[in-house]
Amino acid sequence: MVLIDDDQINNFVCETIIRSENFAERVVSYEWAEDALNNLKQAAEQNPEEFPDLIFLDINMPGMDGWKFLDAYRSLPEAVTKKCCLFMLSSAVDREDIICAKTHSEVRDFFSKPLSPEILHLIKEDYLLT
Repeated sequence: MVLIDDDQINNFVCETIIRSENFAERVVSYEWAEDALNNLKQAAEQNPEEFPDLIFLDINMPGMDGWKFLDAYRSLPEAVTKKCCLFMLSSAVDREDIICAKTHSEVRDFFSKPLSPEILHLIKEDYLLT
């Protein structure tokens, strides 16, 4: 599982919640979307089995924001990305961001920060157990 958010404290909190809920065995956090994208490209090309099954993506980040990340993510091989559930996890409460997220086929859902055990349970029930 991958977290992409420029807020180091938020990543720590998310990792703690994910581990306390036994939601994922491995969590990798990136503060820069570019770094995450480079590592995802490498995994897709060299070790597709290492490609994450779930990504939490923030919208507002310096450099490459969440929207630019999504545009670049589309260029990755569909064989690996179709097995990955990508969720927007953002403090943005702009209705336009939520609507825009839902127009991206790669985005399964949009959740507002902070990440909570309830969000993880919802994801398990609605997206991972189907």
